[in-house]
Amino acid sequence: MQPYLICLDLDGTLLNDNKEISSYTKQVLTELQQRGHYIMIATGRPYRASQIYYHELNMDTPVVNFNGAFVHHPKAKDFETIHEVLDIEISKNIISALQRSHVTNIIAEVKDYVFINNHDPRLFEGFSMGNPRIQTGNLLDHLKEAPTSLLVEADEENIPKIKEMLTHFYAENIEHRRWGAPFPVIEIVKRGINKARGIKHAMEYLNIDDKHIIAFGDEDNDIEMIKFATYGIAMDNGLKELKDIADHTTYNNNNDGIGRYLNDFFDLKIRYY
Repeated sequence: MQPYLICLDLDGTLLNDNKEISSYTKQVLTELQQRGHYIMIATGRPYRASQIYYHELNMDTPVVNFNGAFVHHPKAKDFETIHEVLDIEISKNIISALQRSHVTNIIAEVKDYVFINNHDPRLFEGFSMGNPRIQTGNLLDHLKEAPTSLLVEADEENIPKIKEMLTHFYAENIEHRRWGAPFPVIEIVKRGINKARGIKHAMEYLNIDDKHIIAFGDEDNDIEMIKFATYGIAMDNGLKELKDIADHTTYNNNNDGIGRYLNDFFDLKIRYY
């Protein structure tokens, strides 16, 4: 059998609500790797917050981070890294507009720096994975370098209004996607960036047939990836909009949706318990 590239979102997809990979899904993924298939992470997280799972699964593939704004291979020097950043002046214009919109908080990611607009111990803890340098204070004063992404935290009921504002004023310059774990966030990256673009880059490097792509996701930052994959699979806990365009919906992230789908797809006969 020709190898497949299996692309995995993390939060709400590969990870259960305890932010862990279940033993069953890990067993299935390990078996597929041993059979010559490729397992790859495609996430909105930075690499520092996803590398723990990369190493846990003993991956040897590129990683798609920041929803495609940063794509690299931790173990291969010949891989051409992609790193796309937002224009610094446009970023500051967006930050100013967001501050006037009374959002809960704004976070900017710059390499291994995290800038948080308003002090929040919960956010500080949530963004400390991988030990970045964290600075708190008005982003308009502290942000001096083009960010890879901006993250906007807001109350759930305000998310649609903020997304509408971003589309209306900045559609020519940015992409924005919502993700919901562990709290409602809109992620802003440079226009043209998405997970599918990063996966295509990795697919070409690994010499994978484009008919042999399987992808799993749950949020609207997974839409392009699910459309791009030959087998685009939504989690049962995912957004209705994603399920509507997916080829199939599997069990939720707490019930081994990935492991059970792949076990059936490849007829592994690994008993589910």
